[in-house]
Amino acid sequence: MKRIYLDHNATTPVHPEVADEVCRCLREDFGNAGTLYSYGREAKKLVDDAREMIASVIGAKREEILFTSGGTESDNMAVRGVAYGNINKGRHLITSTIEHHAILETCKALEKEGFEVTYLPVDEYGTIKLDELKNAIRPDTTLITIMHANNETGTIQPVSEIGRIAREKGVAFHTDTVQTYGKLKINVDEMNIDLLSVSAHKLHGPKGVGALYMRKGVRMKPVMFGGHQERKMRPGTHNMPGIAGLGKAAEIASRDMQVEGERLLKLRERLWEGIKANIPHIRLNGHPTERLNNTLNVSFEFVEGESLILSLDDLGICVASGSACTSDSLEPSHVLLAMGCVPEVAHGSLRFSLGRGNTEDEIDLVIQALPKVVERMRSMSPLYREFLKKQGK
Repeated sequence: MKRIYLDHNATTPVHPEVADEVCRCLREDFGNAGTLYSYGREAKKLVDDAREMIASVIGAKREEILFTSGGTESDNMAVRGVAYGNINKGRHLITSTIEHHAILETCKALEKEGFEVTYLPVDEYGTIKLDELKNAIRPDTTLITIMHANNETGTIQPVSEIGRIAREKGVAFHTDTVQTYGKLKINVDEMNIDLLSVSAHKLHGPKGVGALYMRKGVRMKPVMFGGHQERKMRPGTHNMPGIAGLGKAAEIASRDMQVEGERLLKLRERLWEGIKANIPHIRLNGHPTERLNNTLNVSFEFVEGESLILSLDDLGICVASGSACTSDSLEPSHVLLAMGCVPEVAHGSLRFSLGRGNTEDEIDLVIQALPKVVERMRSMSPLYREFLKKQGK
């Protein structure tokens, strides 16, 4: 049975060129970049080349890129590092209610340590309101952390305007670009971004490696201690194969950004039109236009999302109900609830996230299969039968 993978916001297949680079590094570049002899110098060059490439995608300087184990560590480093490094100024941070749990749980942990956090609400499309952001800033605010695009709905935040407000108020601005790095054009100077998180496995790179952009001059304290690596902000022996893979993945993403973005947009709209035409009682979650080209989040009323996922999986179609980091939770999506979606509807949501390798034929197969699955599940739903009864059907 052919399997159709439509969960690229959770993780992506490793690009063949990236796999080749990782394997080459495993075979040939075993040196420690912290040593002075030839093997170490060769390893250091590989790290520096990858750092240069990753920086170039966002208009940053090579020395402003720190390597991490992925997006979660980058988020933790940014939030905790700035919070601890600016205690003399204040203990107030600002974020939103729809952030990834790597941000939300870090903020909750800081609250237990005496920090204060303002959680900005969002509108029905999942967008923060800039006026509310301005009003939330206080003299003791040290950090604003707002994601670039949401991993569940794809809604894109007005990052440039957020950065401008933060710069005018003298507040550091961090954005999680795990879902947008290599997909959307980003320039840290033009957008006034001070810190930015990246994860390799979201752009067809290997798992277990990421990066944090940290603008020169940003005051941070390390949250890990050990060696001198990464400006002493993230000590530990470099993950050479992972770093090489991230560098290659960044190169490919930057090279193909426009063409791949346009292709995915066409596929996403083909899928949405097919769903709309064949399935009633649905809701699009996210902004209708300011949304990632590859992401479609739809609520199917009178259906449980988890049951839909398993039924589709039986047909070889792999989709998600939300963030992979909370896939074992029975709670409805905190993102959809924050957008005003009622729990019973939020429970019936699916996220389709497209990527390299997806084709029109695959999308058409999903359009053919999904209505039958939804209809079968609704036929077993007491809520749906009650709804039809009220409609006189």
